[in-house]
Amino acid sequence: MAMTTAPGTYGEINGLKTFWIDKGSGRPIVVIHGGSPGACARVNWGDNIDFFADAGFRVIAYDQPGYGLTDVPVDYSLEYRVAHAKAFIDSLGLDSFDLMGNSQGSYIVGRIMLEDPRVGKVVLVSSGTLAPIGSAASAALAKEHAEFTGSYEPSLENSRKLTHGTLYNQDRVTEALVQTRYEMSTGKNYDTQQLRKGVKPPRPIYDELKNVDKPVLLCWGANDTGVALERSLLLFQQLPGAELHIFDRCAHWVQWDQADRFNTIVRDFLTA
Repeated sequence: MAMTTAPGTYGEINGLKTFWIDKGSGRPIVVIHGGSPGACARVNWGDNIDFFADAGFRVIAYDQPGYGLTDVPVDYSLEYRVAHAKAFIDSLGLDSFDLMGNSQGSYIVGRIMLEDPRVGKVVLVSSGTLAPIGSAASAALAKEHAEFTGSYEPSLENSRKLTHGTLYNQDRVTEALVQTRYEMSTGKNYDTQQLRKGVKPPRPIYDELKNVDKPVLLCWGANDTGVALERSLLLFQQLPGAELHIFDRCAHWVQWDQADRFNTIVRDFLTA
């Protein structure tokens, strides 16, 4: 498998020039990327978009404000990124849709699934923003990971080092992935990354998750170096009727690290 070459399009969402990829036809699934340096639709979901489009879904993957090819906002908070996501989805005119998010993107998905009755099924991947912090060891792991990603400065070598840390299976760290992630971590995206450091954290919604009445699939890597495995169980226990799939030999980006199995499991969940 390789990174998608699907072309994208632009539109104005909340006054921001916003980029997205829209591929396939059928049941819409909106996919939301995470918040690490270089994150964007093509980088985070590059090994999944074509698969789900070929499997009969309409895959809609957009770049969040200050990420990828989308313009920089004046508000750098995750709260604003939630508002932008809602406005983006509203602009699509969908009657019903499924949602999938990874890492910080799962927090955005969580907010939408609690508030939007159009949401059908939900896939949450490796979400440290949604899950409780867990034990002292788990908290220390999260802190170390945040410091590592927060200290990133754009270079091809640093992008390679970052991506080797993101994935367990090192053969999945392709030059195309490293290059694209580097390009998406430079310029206005790097400037925005720095400005996000001082913003207020998003409001926790963990206690609200017990009210979720939609089918939810959690996917987690057993070898995640930022979000400890124990946190997946805490999140799972809070979601009524959820499913949890743990991948061994897999780190934070499950959708890249174990792309073939991930794609198959998520497809089967969404079509069951």
